[in-house]
Parts: sequence; C-alpha cells; structure tokens
Amino acid sequence: MKSCRLGLTTLVLLLNAGCMVGPDYSTPSVPMTAAYKEDQGWKLARPGDDIPRGKWWEIFGDPQLNALEEQVAEANQNVQVAEARYRQARAMIQFFRAGLFPTVTAGASADSVRNSTVRPFGTPSSGASSGTTSGTTTGTSSSGASSGEFLLTGDISYEIDLWGRIRRSVTAAREEAQATAADLETATLSLQAELAFDYFELRSADAQQRLLNDTVQAFKQALQLTINRFEGGAAPKSDVAQAQTQLETTQVQATDIAVQRAQFEHAIAVLIGKPPAEFSLPPAPLDLLPPNIPAGLPSELLERRPDIAAAERRVAEANEQIGIAKAAFFPTVTLNALFGFESSSIRNLGGWQSFLWAVGSSVAQTVFDAGRRRATSEAALANYDATVASYREATLDAFQQVEDNLAALRILEQEAEQQKRAVVSAQESLQLFTNRYIGGVDNYLQVITAQTTALSNERNQVDILRRRMDASVMLVKALGGGWNVADLPQL
Repeated sequence: MKSCRLGLTTLVLLLNAGCMVGPDYSTPSVPMTAAYKEDQGWKLARPGDDIPRGKWWEIFGDPQLNALEEQVAEANQNVQVAEARYRQARAMIQFFRAGLFPTVTAGASADSVRNSTVRPFGTPSSGASSGTTSGTTTGTSSSGASSGEFLLTGDISYEIDLWGRIRRSVTAAREEAQATAADLETATLSLQAELAFDYFELRSADAQQRLLNDTVQAFKQALQLTINRFEGGAAPKSDVAQAQTQLETTQVQATDIAVQRAQFEHAIAVLIGKPPAEFSLPPAPLDLLPPNIPAGLPSELLERRPDIAAAERRVAEANEQIGIAKAAFFPTVTLNALFGFESSSIRNLGGWQSFLWAVGSSVAQTVFDAGRRRATSEAALANYDATVASYREATLDAFQQVEDNLAALRILEQEAEQQKRAVVSAQESLQLFTNRYIGGVDNYLQVITAQTTALSNERNQVDILRRRMDASVMLVKALGGGWNVADLPQL
C-alpha cells in the first residue's frame, strides 16, 4: 500500500510539473489600409450585415437563382469532398486527444505443455530406474510430464506529457480541423459564386438571343423593302444582295448564341449535382440590375473571408508543430502497470492466491540521432515562415479582388450610362437613314451601316449589364459572402 501511495504521489507531482516547450502563438501582422482605394466615389462603407448571412445570393432578387443556389451545398460533389475532409480532420482531434489518457489492454491465454521423455538434461521421474551402465548416468528422463497455465492480464501504459507534445498535437489537430471547416466554407462559397456567374452568363445569352431574334425579324422586313423597291425600279439589285447578306449574317450570330447558352446550362447542371441531360432552364432574358453592395472596411475582410481564416488557422497549427519538434529534445516518461490472475487450473483462476501485479516507470532519452531532431525542428520553423507568407499573400489577394471588382462596378456603371445614350443615338440614326432610303435620298449602304452600328451598340449594352452582374457576384465572393470568422466551429 505504501508503494501505491508513493506511486500516485509521484504521478501527481510529475503531472503538475509539466510545461509546454515552444513559442506561444500570436496572429501575424498583415498589410492593411484604412479604406479601399476604389471605394471612393462608389458606395459608402456600411456594416457587412447588408449582405444576407449564408444566403447571400438573395441580394439579387431572382427566384430561379435562389432555387438553384439552395442545391449546391447539398448536391455538389466538390462540396461533399470538402465536407468529408472536415469530418476526417475532426476525427484526428480525438485521435491525438486519446494520448492524454492511459492506454489499457487486456489479454487472456491458456497453455498446455507436455515435455519430451527424451529431452536432454531432464530430471528423471520418480518411477524411472536410476541404475548405471558401465558407471555412466543416463542423463535423460524416462517419461514425459504435462503442465497447464491459465492467464488473465490487464496492462496500463501512460505517457506523462511533461513537455506539451501531446497537448500541442491536440491543439494542432483542432486548428487543422478549423482550417478544414473554413476550406469547406471557401469551397461552398466558390461554387455558389460560380453558379451565380454561370446563371447570369446564361441569362445574358438569353438577352442576346432575344435581341438577335428581334433584329432578324427587322432585317427580314428591310430585305422585303429592298425587294419591293427593286421590283418597282426604285433600287438596284445590289440593295437586295446587301440586305440579304445582312440578314444571313445576323442569323448566323443568332444561331451561334445557342452554343454558349448550352454550355452554361450544362455547367449549372453539374454544379447542382445533375447530369446535363436531366436539367434545363427555360429562356428568360437578363433584366436585373446590380444590387448595392457595401464593401465595408479592409480590416473587416480578415474576419469575413473563410480562405483567410483557413490560412490563419494553419499558421497557428504550424506554430504548434514547432513546440512538438522541440519536445523531441526532452526525455519521455512513461508509467506502466500490470495486473491479472495466473493459475495452473481454471478452477483456481480468480482467487487471491492467483493474483499478480507489477508497477513501474521508464524514462527514455534519445542520445544520438545524427541530427534528425534538429532537422525536424528547422523544418518546422521553415514551415511556419511559409504559412505566415501564405497567410499574408491570401490577404493581399483578397484586397486585390475587392479593389478589382469595386473598380469594375464603378467604371461599368459609368459605361452603362454612356452606352445607353449610344444605343438611343444609333436607333435614331438607323430610323433617319431608313427614311432617307425610302425617300430615295441615300443608298442602301447607309442603312446597312446604321443597322450594323445599332446592333453592335445594343449587343454591347447587354454585355455591359452582364459584366456588371458578374462583377457584383465576384465582389460578394471577395467580401466573403456574408460569412464571419465567428462561424468557425469551436472544437
């Protein structure tokens, strides 16, 4: 009993004396500005709560887009991969956490042994003859002997975490799991943004299709006008040829749009986990306007981007790896205990007389490893420096993405106003030249030029709207899609 008390007292003292080797973690500094450069003249900075948390796509007010986005997180296979990686990382927390507790094993065995009757240097049995021949002893037993053994044992092994290796391993696993959770959010946000991007591209193709179809009808009427004038002797045959060429060229453009639309429709199908053959979207021309998206402050971006959060968590994990590497320079202390029952008969197994136990401890210290531990420590330091650089680069990339899309939205808004005026002017010009052609003042080449100019401006107007919607999606993505670092799981 005294030895047991001494062992428990020693264990408590050792546990209380445990310390953590290695550096404490502090979040690295990153390049920072007080405001976005491109935010000036665009939108006043307001809290990011104006972007819906989670369902950020609802800011666009498109029911069809809302219905499609709801399917991404549940059906997209890339999201499922990221979710499985997160579950795997969570399981590793429990794996390392198990090292904080003793390992208990149990075993049972039953043996039966019969000794050979002619084994060398054996002890003769009581019934054997002990006579000699020519003065020489036989040296072998004359009969075999059988014996049996039954054994039940339990073994306890516990490594005392004096230097924090196990605790740092648990912390590193927890930080990796949080980083993986942020990776899941990043993958989900990226795929949701890709779906919105493809959706607006498809709707833009629908708008282009409607425009070209309407233009084809207008050009058919223009062709009929030239035919009537030619048959009436008021226009040359070349006018008919020019009108026919203009019509057929526009028909080719209208047909070509279908290729782009089909590809975007197929991409959307895959994003929501469906074969393209089982998915279709009815045509609906793009008629939305970009929503107002407040950028907020640059300092808020560090808390609103899941990829930045993942990079920061991996910096913390790399810091723990430094402490784990340093702990290898210190000795390992392990406590061991064995208890069980041993008997030659199963009837006596379990009695007090058959009880056995043993308690001990061991200390192990690597004396020579040819520089392996030092190399591991240097590698951990280098890995930490690399993750810090990756964290800072991720932050700079995020700032660039926000600035790029703020600039795009600001400039494209001005361009849209200019293009709107250009479309009105082109339509007026086309009407004037058409009237002058009907009146015999101008030739048909003037009408052809005006038609081409008007169509080009109208198509460019649709394209600018597409680019504005795409930039809006990319800005929401660059701002984190309403996500916040507080959403990271506390594992």
